[in-house]
Amino acid sequence: MPEKQTVAKAKQDLREGKSPTTAAGEFVHQEIEHVREGKHGVRSPKQAIAIGLSEARRAGIPVKPPAKGRTSESTRKKAERDYEQGQ
Repeated sequence: MPEKQTVAKAKQDLREGKSPTTAAGEFVHQEIEHVREGKHGVRSPKQAIAIGLSEARRAGIPVKPPAKGRTSESTRKKAERDYEQGQ
């Protein structure tokens, strides 16, 4: 569950006209901090980034799912579900 402060920062970025990926960066930063604090047992930085992007999509940040051929079918489907849930 993303923190309210993180969601507020991301929404502020969107209001300022910044790109959705910049707004999603707030969620990624939060996730990396959670890893450093020991809240998550991720094995690589890529996992922390993926979790942050997933949370951003679910929170309503319009980050498009990856294109076909860039990730696995299951990852793309999950990203599409998250995107639909947030929109």
